[in-house]
Amino acid sequence: MMTALKQTSMKISRLDRMLITAVVLLSSVFPVELFSNTPPAPMGFDGQYSGKQGQVLLIKVKGEEQATEVKGRFLSRTIPFFREFRPGEPVGHIGLLGIDMQDEPGAYELAVEVKRGEQAKQLSFNVLVTKEKFAVEHLTLPKEKVDLDEKATARWKAEQEQVREALAENSRLKLWHSDFLEPVTGKRTGIFGSVRIMNGKPRNPHNGEDIGAPMGTDVAATNDGVVRLTVDHIFSGRGVFVDHGMGFYSMYFHLSEILVKDGDLVKAGQIIGKVGATGRATGPHLHWGVKLNGARVNPYSLLDLPLKNGATPSSEATSNPQFVPVRE
Repeated sequence: MMTALKQTSMKISRLDRMLITAVVLLSSVFPVELFSNTPPAPMGFDGQYSGKQGQVLLIKVKGEEQATEVKGRFLSRTIPFFREFRPGEPVGHIGLLGIDMQDEPGAYELAVEVKRGEQAKQLSFNVLVTKEKFAVEHLTLPKEKVDLDEKATARWKAEQEQVREALAENSRLKLWHSDFLEPVTGKRTGIFGSVRIMNGKPRNPHNGEDIGAPMGTDVAATNDGVVRLTVDHIFSGRGVFVDHGMGFYSMYFHLSEILVKDGDLVKAGQIIGKVGATGRATGPHLHWGVKLNGARVNPYSLLDLPLKNGATPSSEATSNPQFVPVRE
């Protein structure tokens, strides 16, 4: 009896070993067919990044020449990736991850999906968000520019909805190139992220940079894009929203003049308006803001990105002057 059981056990053991060996051999020859979707990697397995609140991080996925789509997910925000071409180096993919000015400090996962036709691979990066020390500003303004009456409040809410709808969908193609420009030269009078105390009451933190300049100074587009919206709003005054593609928007407020219209294609350095003091402003200046895949980031962090000699825009976006990006 014991001998029979032992023989049976040995037969099963041999069978298990044969099956395991067969699977290993087959998987080395036909890895895609047998494992069409690989399981998620452990958190942070593919790389570590860190940045402060309001900073923009450049995320790289190396290789993956045959990938048809690379897309990330970070704190419920979608992070699109684009191809990077460098002479003599394998094709890689780059994503710009914006850390919102109010993202809580801590360690978070950036989950990246790499698609190759019907197949998909999961990557995992660890992103450490650190606290930025924001300034505190005390401002004194006319009461009517701070405390809105019922009519002004209704207008403000309608304006917020207009902007939300205009920026809700992202152009699929990347329109910008590697060199970002400061839209106007001047003294930085309102610092990004600063906590504003207006007439003694705390308000929302400042989500852009204020640059002081003489009335009528030229304001340039920070990069290539399409004008998504021009406005004349109660707080921001005359303003321009430029869509640079793939969830990246720049904003220019308090203008005295707007020199473009909705739907216009603009190039980096093109004059799109003039410095003014419209809306809630105490003097002539430009409010320069950036939103990256829903995150409010410091626009000056774009000027420090290591993108020199890197990825170029889609030829479709630059060779056809009538091109208008497809919207999702």
